[in-house]
Amino acid sequence: MERSLICEIVTPERIVYTNEVRMVVAPTIDGEIGILPLHAPLVSALRPGEVRVRYGDNDSEVEWFAVSGGYIQVHEDKVIVLADHALGSSQIDVERARQALAHAQARMAEVGDGTDESGELANELKWAEAQVAVAGKHR
Repeated sequence: MERSLICEIVTPERIVYTNEVRMVVAPTIDGEIGILPLHAPLVSALRPGEVRVRYGDNDSEVEWFAVSGGYIQVHEDKVIVLADHALGSSQIDVERARQALAHAQARMAEVGDGTDESGELANELKWAEAQVAVAGKHR
């Protein structure tokens, strides 16, 4: 029998996903990382982007999640994604995400770089971009 991992994707509000999986791919601040069973223990910060969870043996058995950032922890055969915000591809309202993206881009243009507000806007922009990317590729 092939080994597997337990994967949990959690936000402060709820458990978004929990399942036995074959592989997890996540966007860390140092680049994308793939996690298979028996992976070395790890804690890393996540950047906004796409988490891919492969739960079956073929390439079509994959679920996608948009995450706004947070942390990933790997210990033994368990992966925990602690995200500020996370949505499965089927949960994303594409039109709302596009509107949020346009709004964040417009506000960034108004504010410019170097202000306290620009950091928050950059995070909003990256979160909206992640949602649009995940929803657009994986519906």
